[in-house]
Amino acid sequence: MTQQGVRWTADQVLALAPDAPSRKAGSRLGVAGPWSEAGSSGEGAVWGLCKGSGSKPYRTVVDLSAPAGPAYKCSCPSRKFPCKHALGLLLVWAAGDSTVPDGAPPAWAEDWLASRRKSADGEGSSAASPASSVAAPADPEAARKRAERRAGRITAGATELEQRLCDLLRSGTASAEQTGYGLWEETAARMVDAQAPGLAARVRELGAIPSSGPGWPVRLLEECALLHLLDQGWLRRDELPPELAATVRSRVGLPGRPEAPPLRDHWLVLAQYDTGDGKLTTRRVWLYGMESGRTALLLSYGAAGRPPSLALPVGLALDAELTGYPGARQLRAELGEQFTAPAPTARRPPGVRTEEAAALYGEALRDDPWLDAWPVTLRDVIPTPVEQTGQQSDQRWQLVDAEGDLALPMASATPAPRLWRLVALSAGAPLTVFGECGHQGFTPLTAWPRDTGETVPLC
Repeated sequence: MTQQGVRWTADQVLALAPDAPSRKAGSRLGVAGPWSEAGSSGEGAVWGLCKGSGSKPYRTVVDLSAPAGPAYKCSCPSRKFPCKHALGLLLVWAAGDSTVPDGAPPAWAEDWLASRRKSADGEGSSAASPASSVAAPADPEAARKRAERRAGRITAGATELEQRLCDLLRSGTASAEQTGYGLWEETAARMVDAQAPGLAARVRELGAIPSSGPGWPVRLLEECALLHLLDQGWLRRDELPPELAATVRSRVGLPGRPEAPPLRDHWLVLAQYDTGDGKLTTRRVWLYGMESGRTALLLSYGAAGRPPSLALPVGLALDAELTGYPGARQLRAELGEQFTAPAPTARRPPGVRTEEAAALYGEALRDDPWLDAWPVTLRDVIPTPVEQTGQQSDQRWQLVDAEGDLALPMASATPAPRLWRLVALSAGAPLTVFGECGHQGFTPLTAWPRDTGETVPLC
């Protein structure tokens, strides 16, 4: 089924689900009962007929050999990808029982698979490198003038925002609580008009701080300082080193293009998770280069209600090229030519101690002060509750170094199901955890228990 001949785990299958209801519905179909005429091929295809409410069963086929992640085809009316039938079929296949034997695909599945691979071959013959795939502007001079006009609007917006911050400091932080969110939303709208979405997003965050609980004045001043620093970085961008200037442009919201030379490696998929704002779904995929030791971030987007097209299940690895974006400490990259389909691997990223993780985050902040978090893999840590003192009511957790006395606090926003799954995986024993280390604590994303070494996505 894959280059290593190893089937996926149930966790890797369920990581493909576009949402929680699909995950639940797919799990119900992940048993032999509803399926007939199911099978799989050595080329990475899985197919089967699933009994539904109608007289005809649903025809479901999955192509696991697609370099950018699995592709799906189902005769059901669902608009979700993958649908619950595709998830159920993959769960039955992952179980490795006789329900999905090896064999040749039926004609209805073979037709779709053949058309997909023919299309992929055609695209591959004319594909360009990621850096060259971004179309050059038809009129470079017109593009230059548009960029200058946008830069002028951003400069005007940044200057206005500086005045707004000065007014806040003159009147005192107490005034922020009295004026409410409306004034900040108006300022954010002005930043949108200035075509500076990065500034607009940070202004909206400022507006929510005065109602965020005890200690909000300190948090407000911290965020105002970072926003002032970003404003000044933009206004003095010509005086900055090239990499820092590229970081400022990115933080302000200007689109960038991948520019670094392509790096080919065997990339291990460390984590994948989605965030949304009601209008757009953003998918983040963390990769680790097993030869280069590089960590990279892939971003893909989908309209509200639809997941992004890129899906790389955690624990798989692919032989591919990545092209990095410019900027200091920039981890974002573009997925380029892929030489193999994603396949399971027994290799794991090397971990660091808790004090090393904090130092890595500090070093990253030196080059990019606006970083919220930095990706790290912790080795031999144990999730442990923090001892409560005084009137503290909420239970906090930390990851304690099994070989020392130091610990990293876990982010208080860590979802409870993720936390308790991590605790259950550990059962008091050390484990390896990948996640994001930031000023709010450590957010766990993936774990490897010591006894099994199995990759377990936590989100």
